[in-house]
Amino acid sequence: MPVQSKEDPLMVLYNYYTTLFRSQIKRTPRSVRLAATAALVISILSSSYGGYKWWQERSKEKAQGQRLVRRNSGLRGKGGERIIYVPKGNTTSKVIIHPTRPTTFDAHRRLFLTPPRVTRIGSGASTPAYGHGPPPQTKPGLNLAFLHQFLSLLNIMIPRFRSKETALLLSHGVFLVLRTYLSLVVARLDGAIVRDLVAGQGKSFMLGILRWLSVGTLASYTNAMIKFLQSKISIAFRTRLTRYIHDLYLNSNLNYYKLTNLDGGVGQGADQFITQDLTLFCTSAASLYSSLGKPLVDIFVFNYQLYRSLGPLALTGLLSNYFATATLLRRLSPPFGKLKAVEGKKEGDFRGLHARLIANAEEIAFYGGADVEKVYLNRSFRELRSWMEGIYNVKVRYNMLEDFILKYSWSAFGYIITSIPVYLPAWAGLNYLLESSVSAAAGTNISESSRERSHMKDFITNKRLMLSLADAGGRMMYSIKDLSELAGYTSRVYQLISTLHRVHANAYGQTHRRHSGRIELYSMADVQGTVYAGFDGVRLEDVPIVAPALYPYGGDELIESLSFVVHSGEHLLISGSNGVGKSAIARIVAGLWPVFRGLVSRPRNTGQDGIMFIPQRPYLSVGTLRDQVIYPHTEIDMREHERRDSELERILEEAKLGHLLAREGGWDTRKEWKDVLSGGEKQRMAFARLFYHEPRYAFLDEGTSAVSSDVEGLLYERCKDRGITLLTLSTRASLRKYHKSNLILGLGDEGYDWELVKIGTDAEKFSLDKEINELREKLAMVPEWEKRKKAIDEELSHVQVMDEEGSGSGSGSVELEKPDYAVREEEEGQQGQGQE
Repeated sequence: MPVQSKEDPLMVLYNYYTTLFRSQIKRTPRSVRLAATAALVISILSSSYGGYKWWQERSKEKAQGQRLVRRNSGLRGKGGERIIYVPKGNTTSKVIIHPTRPTTFDAHRRLFLTPPRVTRIGSGASTPAYGHGPPPQTKPGLNLAFLHQFLSLLNIMIPRFRSKETALLLSHGVFLVLRTYLSLVVARLDGAIVRDLVAGQGKSFMLGILRWLSVGTLASYTNAMIKFLQSKISIAFRTRLTRYIHDLYLNSNLNYYKLTNLDGGVGQGADQFITQDLTLFCTSAASLYSSLGKPLVDIFVFNYQLYRSLGPLALTGLLSNYFATATLLRRLSPPFGKLKAVEGKKEGDFRGLHARLIANAEEIAFYGGADVEKVYLNRSFRELRSWMEGIYNVKVRYNMLEDFILKYSWSAFGYIITSIPVYLPAWAGLNYLLESSVSAAAGTNISESSRERSHMKDFITNKRLMLSLADAGGRMMYSIKDLSELAGYTSRVYQLISTLHRVHANAYGQTHRRHSGRIELYSMADVQGTVYAGFDGVRLEDVPIVAPALYPYGGDELIESLSFVVHSGEHLLISGSNGVGKSAIARIVAGLWPVFRGLVSRPRNTGQDGIMFIPQRPYLSVGTLRDQVIYPHTEIDMREHERRDSELERILEEAKLGHLLAREGGWDTRKEWKDVLSGGEKQRMAFARLFYHEPRYAFLDEGTSAVSSDVEGLLYERCKDRGITLLTLSTRASLRKYHKSNLILGLGDEGYDWELVKIGTDAEKFSLDKEINELREKLAMVPEWEKRKKAIDEELSHVQVMDEEGSGSGSGSVELEKPDYAVREEEEGQQGQGQE
């Protein structure tokens, strides 16, 4: 029987192709070799010239990138992509951001809103309120729901086969297979080095050490590349998901507002989901490829090698051991997915309280509410700490069992398996039988010591393989816990994206009818109004003003039905007391709140030649002074509209903010503007934005409350000069002179909710006269009120204070005479009892 070759197959391939290459060179004629050399020289020169041109282009791009970073700007590509430059050391890095197509959202909607029934996501009568997508009652775990959620997210992380993520995964897979091969080489070298050491063969021993070091160098590089590629995969996954979520979260549908204020499917906000949960999910998903792929390859390869060395009995024992261990750990494993999901929610609640404290620090400081806020924070942290301590207690017991089984039990079982060729040679593997047949053919030429050294080499090799196999199997078993934690992270990210899809598609009505059939009045499933974008003006027809509640609850009606029309030049003042619905009208027209009934007509565009809304609290963005004036435009939009800095300077002068340019250091100055500008400057900056965008219509919600009256008049006149029709929401009567009509809200006592009057007409003057007469009647009643006050003071002055010495208890007591109305009530009560 022939002896099996022990030569490394890679060295065989290398020697074969080296010999073939040399033979081909010798056969090549001299003229062909000279032509090849000349072609090589020409290619080197041309590549050098190309490198020089590339260096010039790179220098230009570097200068352009630094200029755009300084101006907080970028470039816009032909396909709608945005090119930005981010600082990177002393230079800049170019980043191309491709927007997500609407067709992609439409294609993914079925994955997140209509999951298969077999997954049991969002099904059942117990969760009618959430319908599409995973409700909070969905238990994260290793089930079909987790598989559907993970594959749905995988469609976003790897959108197509020819993508960067696919190349990273393939590269990662190549290094994982290479590490498995190097593990086999190390196992064989380990056995050979021990054999040569025992035999006293110094030369072979030193050659083995050199081979060990060379293989170790390659193995170290392989391990470093595996970790590096795993990190790159995690970043690539996070980039895809973050940009997808941002495109779905920040768009013209105002999903970022509706997600928190109307839907409520993600609790206090999406920041915890996008920042922390998404990062943990991507890290866990990237490590899953390594923690499952590499051990799986190792198990197949090492099992095959051990089958050749130890025989079918050993393979059967190993497979039985895997199955028994996996079954035992699966049954005894705690629900790590659910525990991690709840921990993420509690982390989000604790973080939300801190964010709320930062956002409202000034108001809390004025009230002196530090102690109350500390109670809330401590309570939330106490709940988080208790939950995490419970998780750690569960992990301690599970880790004890896991370590005992995977380390010590498997080690003992490995020693038993490796002893099969010694104690049961008939059940040994193919390699052992081949060596035995060679020894038998050689007869007595092989000494007993050589046979022992051969046994020792085989034992060391098999032991190394068993250790590597145990490590691979241990990682497979440990990955059960990692998979459970991944299920928790997957559930959180899937919940965020499914809720965003529900808000984006407004998929409330059909969802609610499918699961419950009953819809609350003025809930998000009861939206029946119409919005017409394209009207030259602002019109409301029979629109109820309703403050919506979080889905699925019904909202509160503020005004039963409101109707008015504003055309160009018809400035409207909307007045009324606090809480009657002034700001609600602006929210409904802007699309923040739904139109439950009736028709709302408004211009199509937001900004130039459209409509613009100035909120009650001025908002200042992050960026340069230029960005504050042109917001929500960017510097790219400003260049596309051919606007110049000189025009912005004139706008600041008109808004009485011309001093800012010199005071703050120029247009490219970056500061925390909400802390730099005063209250009046913030409101005047809002008017500067109006002057820049020049909309046809503008809603001003208390836009001049911190501005002096003279500047207020100038700002209103500037708006009118630019052709801006104003709809002002305010309680200040001094603003009436800048408007033509007045919509008065909160007139419920008169039998109706609102009244629209023309300013300066006879009806409006009659209304003012009526109000003046009411005030005069109240002033005429002042003497009677003073007389009544004097009578009350006299009644309260009849106080009898008992002397402290005469009191038995040593304490004084105070008795007040009963007022007249109390005496009369007692007399009437006694008369009523007498009649009965």
